[in-house]
Amino acid sequence: MLRFLIRRSLGAVVILLIISAVTFFLFYAVPRDPAMLACGKNCTPDALAVIRKNMGIDEPVPVQYFHFMVGIVAGRQFNVGDCPAPCFGYSFANQDPVWQTILDRFPTTVSLTVGGAVVFLTIGLGAGMIAAWKKGTVIDKAFSSMSLVLSSMQIYFIGPLVLALVVYNLELLDQPKYVPLTQDPAGWFMGLLIPWMVVQIIFTANYTRLSRSSMIEQLQEDHVRAARAKGMSGKYVFFRYAWRGSLIPIVTIFGVDLGSLFGGAMITEWTFSLPGLGTLAVNSVQNTDLPMVMGVMLFAATFIILFNIVVDAAYAFIDPRVRLS
Repeated sequence: MLRFLIRRSLGAVVILLIISAVTFFLFYAVPRDPAMLACGKNCTPDALAVIRKNMGIDEPVPVQYFHFMVGIVAGRQFNVGDCPAPCFGYSFANQDPVWQTILDRFPTTVSLTVGGAVVFLTIGLGAGMIAAWKKGTVIDKAFSSMSLVLSSMQIYFIGPLVLALVVYNLELLDQPKYVPLTQDPAGWFMGLLIPWMVVQIIFTANYTRLSRSSMIEQLQEDHVRAARAKGMSGKYVFFRYAWRGSLIPIVTIFGVDLGSLFGGAMITEWTFSLPGLGTLAVNSVQNTDLPMVMGVMLFAATFIILFNIVVDAAYAFIDPRVRLS
């Protein structure tokens, strides 16, 4: 296990370096000059040179990239002040420290991601297990048909519909907003309830179909049939043997979905006007704010890679055959 984690960690570092290099150099392919945007209409060459120096973009692009990567590890000195490690620089738009801005926005995104995952896993796995238990019945057909329809939905389509119905027409809930969990747990829950509802509608449908098919496949395995032949009860065999075996493909997909849910938070946050990393990324791209774009990209990529490493490591605890291999 230790060798696996070391190997995956080294691979993660290489992936992050590639992502950082591609993002950094592609930024300069954009025709908009951040220094010109900050300088304004009545910009003079001297003022432009000062702004470029303050932004740290007065050197060749490879040198800028080297300084940026060194700053993450060892910190960096700017004209506006010291930037301790991990230093992602200062925003071109408002001179705010990038790392602190990311930390301020992170609780919104992680609350949206983890809360939505808990909801769609609970409902999706439960519905899939019921459908597998009642295979061939009306309940099974109803769950399967509903999941097929809902899986074709998209957040940017169903989100405004839910807002229009629940918030504006029926007035059952208030507009989604983020309230810190430590400040007001009830306000935190109610403020994110609608985004969770929308996210779970889409993901629950996929997990219902996946868990149903995986459970039915496990019920046909030889060890499950042997357990039944020994006289074990149907419920015990269902939960002790079939359910545990069915988790392997579900865990695999969950690692991918959790990463995509975190990385794709910009769609959900933009739809519901939530101040998370996704909204920050969109605004930074629009403002040609390289330090903020780089910070958000690397931060999100790190968590997506960590999700996948944790999921791979979880195989050993779910399936003993993984440990033996």
